[in-house]
Amino acid sequence: MTSDTSPGLADALADGTVVLDGGLSNQLESAGHDLGDELWSARLLAERPEAVTEAHLRYYLAGASVAITASYQATFEGFARRGTGHDETARLLALSVDLAREAARRAADAGADRPLWVAASVGPYGAMLADGSEYRGRYGLGVDELERFHRPRIEVLAAAEPDVLALETVPDADEGAALLRAVRGLGVPAWLSYSVDGLRTRAGQPLEEAFAPAAAVDEVIAVGVNCCAPRDVAPAAEIAARVTGKPVVVYPNSGETWDARARAWTGRTTFSAEQVRTWRRAGARLIGGCCRVGPDAITGIAAAVRELG
Repeated sequence: MTSDTSPGLADALADGTVVLDGGLSNQLESAGHDLGDELWSARLLAERPEAVTEAHLRYYLAGASVAITASYQATFEGFARRGTGHDETARLLALSVDLAREAARRAADAGADRPLWVAASVGPYGAMLADGSEYRGRYGLGVDELERFHRPRIEVLAAAEPDVLALETVPDADEGAALLRAVRGLGVPAWLSYSVDGLRTRAGQPLEEAFAPAAAVDEVIAVGVNCCAPRDVAPAAEIAARVTGKPVVVYPNSGETWDARARAWTGRTTFSAEQVRTWRRAGARLIGGCCRVGPDAITGIAAAVRELG
């Protein structure tokens, strides 16, 4: 667990490679929880918070040193559609950080003798819409409008004192710019991670253009990609490292494909801990998994990182 004497995450990334967790939703589903609504895993913040803590704990015990909170789909607008007021939503956002902290305490009690960090998830605007647009971008909103959407919950999450803000699964460079503006001056480190298709964002912008603004933002301690195919990781990581000069964060999906019509995953897994060496050579220093990447895979990544030294 982090403490006053533990290194900050930025320092740890400067010294070596840090292991991220895997997909929170698949871990919750494997434990028997139904996530089939618009709030996804965020619903359990209100209904089954202990389940969220247990899922984080499973990843810490599997070898992860960073847990990403269940706030990806937690927004004031999304909860309002369910009749949840502003103050209660703010409490649930802060609770997402507390639950991960509790998991870190339990992991330390169980023998984890390394620093354990908490990353507060900030999902894209499209996650609130719950219509798949988080994988397309181009919402019809400008940077100013997107900043106004993101800032209130980012401020609440920052006040809960996570170790880092995870600006993740961003499909559009305009939204990336809005998020970078929203984190300035908050006093909390952040990473910016795009969802990509090849060498472009999901919205079609070149990754060089998407990553470049992060280079000048002091709060950003890592830049990279997540929720993408494993094959896209290394080329994107190389661009992120070259354009920003910052450590790179990568946490791809399993390689399977989500069929929105059938609401099922298809294809085969192409995620392998053996890819860690290639990803690290490309600049990755914060490595984990996203959708369909579970604790066993994280154990494999942790082992690979130890072997690489």
